[in-house]
Amino acid sequence: MDSKKRFSNRVDFYVRYRPTYPQAMLEHLELVGALPSGAVVADIGSGTGLSARLFLAGGYKVYGVEPNAEMREASLEFLAAYPQYEAVDGSAEATTLPDGAIDLVVAGQAFHWFAVEPFRAEVQRILRPGGQAALFWNDRPAAETPFLYAYEQLLKQYAHNYAMVEHRHGKEEKLAIFFGPAGYQTANFENILTYDQEALIGRALSSSYSPLEDDPNYPFFIQGLNEIFDRYQEDGVVAMPYQTTVYYGALEA
Repeated sequence: MDSKKRFSNRVDFYVRYRPTYPQAMLEHLELVGALPSGAVVADIGSGTGLSARLFLAGGYKVYGVEPNAEMREASLEFLAAYPQYEAVDGSAEATTLPDGAIDLVVAGQAFHWFAVEPFRAEVQRILRPGGQAALFWNDRPAAETPFLYAYEQLLKQYAHNYAMVEHRHGKEEKLAIFFGPAGYQTANFENILTYDQEALIGRALSSSYSPLEDDPNYPFFIQGLNEIFDRYQEDGVVAMPYQTTVYYGALEA
């Protein structure tokens, strides 16, 4: 499926249930100078604005570059409280942003969809001198808890594209190409999120690999989610621990 359309039928789930990113990551980028005071940020593959909101709440101007029209429209509603947000119809390889206009290029949970070399050239074009890029992911340990192990097994059983999409997250080679000879720095942050039963189902269905209602696996997938929630919930919620990892640095010519 075209990655520009992959999430079109999941927009509502995406807005309501996708994992957010920790404030500690933004503070780290500020501390290391990747996010200077008054910075202009370009969020590439910005979707409904989850990652953009972190930077907007920090007071930064953000261009949300997103090729999917439904996602862009959802971001304008989701981020209506932030006048410094601008949704842009563009792609990672052709953002339509002006030359040298951006202090920090970011991509949350999206870099693995991009064509690396054209994206690198586009980032170099839009960055101001001294600007940097920061690419980040929420990664879920597969079997840290009995609940996570059961959740992982459910995805492997009923989400046909899960293995393929997860494989695409093997990103070290692509990161090396993108950042080039100067390399990159990394930082990790604990990001523990909790879900009630409705939110767990919504979180699962927000992923591009999960079956939707027209898939024969859908009723079995939902049944399995309900069963593992009932088995492992405590006080009406289950905990899903993530590790947020950010890779950041400047791009040499």
